[in-house]
Amino acid sequence: MEPEPYEAPVSYEYSTDVENTLSDPEAPGHSELMLEDAVEHYAEDRVHDNYNEDHEPKHEEQTEPQDTDEISEDFDVGKDLSVENEHTEDLVATEPEASEVPVQAEDYSNDNLVGKSEKETEQDKTEKAKKKKKPKLLNKFDKTIKAELDAAEKLRKKGKVEEALRAFEALVNQYPQSPRARYGKAQAEDDLAEKMRSNEMLQKAINTYDEVVSLPNVPSDLIKLSLKREADRQQFLGRMRGSLVTLQKLVQLFPSDTSFKNDLGVGYLLIGDNSNAKKVYEEVLSLAPNDGFAKVHYGFILKAENKIAESIPYLKEGLESGDPGTDDGRFYFHLGDALQRMGDKDAYKWYELGYQRGHFASVWQRSLYNVKGLKAQPWWTARETGYTELVKSLEKNWKLIRDEGLAVMDKKRNLFLPEDENLREKGDWSQFTLWQQGRKNENACKSVPKTCALLERFPEATGCRRGQIKYSIMHPGTHVWPHTGPTNCRLRMHLGLVIPEEGCRIRCAQENRSWEEGKVLIFDDSFEHEVWQDAEDYRLIFIVDVWHPELTAQQRRTLPAI
Repeated sequence: MEPEPYEAPVSYEYSTDVENTLSDPEAPGHSELMLEDAVEHYAEDRVHDNYNEDHEPKHEEQTEPQDTDEISEDFDVGKDLSVENEHTEDLVATEPEASEVPVQAEDYSNDNLVGKSEKETEQDKTEKAKKKKKPKLLNKFDKTIKAELDAAEKLRKKGKVEEALRAFEALVNQYPQSPRARYGKAQAEDDLAEKMRSNEMLQKAINTYDEVVSLPNVPSDLIKLSLKREADRQQFLGRMRGSLVTLQKLVQLFPSDTSFKNDLGVGYLLIGDNSNAKKVYEEVLSLAPNDGFAKVHYGFILKAENKIAESIPYLKEGLESGDPGTDDGRFYFHLGDALQRMGDKDAYKWYELGYQRGHFASVWQRSLYNVKGLKAQPWWTARETGYTELVKSLEKNWKLIRDEGLAVMDKKRNLFLPEDENLREKGDWSQFTLWQQGRKNENACKSVPKTCALLERFPEATGCRRGQIKYSIMHPGTHVWPHTGPTNCRLRMHLGLVIPEEGCRIRCAQENRSWEEGKVLIFDDSFEHEVWQDAEDYRLIFIVDVWHPELTAQQRRTLPAI
């Protein structure tokens, strides 16, 4: 399932790289927990831009209500309105079998670095506690059948999903106008979809949640729960536009609830409609000027519009608020990136805080789609990678690769495409891609047939669905901003083809290096890197991404493409 890519310097789909970036470590072997993880990142180098739902900061905590044996009207709305019974996102059949998991953020709500004293935080908690309301889930009729509803709910809470579904179906048949029975049926179908890993069953649950709202005399709190869960499950299935319609309905029914407007803004971001998302967050901030969730998202959108300086206070104040949904790696990344571009050394303070909170593997390694436990170092030798045959082949045939590349460097043919991801401070940088996400560009390879034939022998490169193989030309006067790639699952090889004697260099983490003609440099582009081209003539290199050598064969087969 892939949300439609939002193309702009920054998009909610996510990508923090000048050469591609995103981060979420996990241990080899687990099923991947990412929702919209199979997002395609078409550019060679991006800046964690896209808003991908699987990393979307949740506006409400997804917490299940207390496991009582009967239906209670006294649970916490703040918890339940987000997702009443949480489903682990990797259990439905559309989720790829992989080994990537999001970084688990610790609770730093009392951390002074976030700009709040402990006293202020405690006051906030006290005020929020006062504002909590007891939701009403039963109408007058449902109160008369509460014992029957409790019995069915008890089965569901004990994990007897099939029995619970049969019980709620019987109640719906007997009492077709009962909102709570219908909602219980939807929840049971929802649970069963998770157990069966069935999207078909999940669609039934979505339909049933929608039916709840159409019944007469439905308590408003039950409407909120049903529609919010319906929207969440639609997003899980990749039905972003359907989810948007559901969220619009929520906002129309409850116009004074800014949390629903915030969710609607995310819905727009997920389909790439930043313009309407921006309007939504402007409306929220006009009603609630201190809403941290709206601030970070509004700052995110401003940065996508390349309004770098303007985005900083919104991102900063939103993160400092500590509001639910703000403690997300993307916002730390974009605030740090914006500060770097403004020449503000405070960028690394925010990167450090993002690292402390578990969003980044380190201050320097800030990718957002990671497999935990992989060896991490900025620079690699061929022997360390284990791909010595590939490196030998590239270095032995570098003139062949160079000559085919030079033959297609004709601007009239438009084979080299400009980098358009807002990664350059200045200059001219273009690429000619042969493989993208493990897919061969047949037309491109017709122009450089010997080079492509050479590479076919090395599946660690051609089969790397989290990388590219391409020529890269950079002209004098070019500076590429510091950036990080999207994943720690690949290493990047640079083969020097045409290298000026001086003036060209690359920094990865804290070490600078230069290219040599006929020699391969290998680095991990999930670490921050930066490029300068101050020579008298162009620089031409050949880029080959390979799987991280410690990934298993199964991981290489199942990790979603980036």
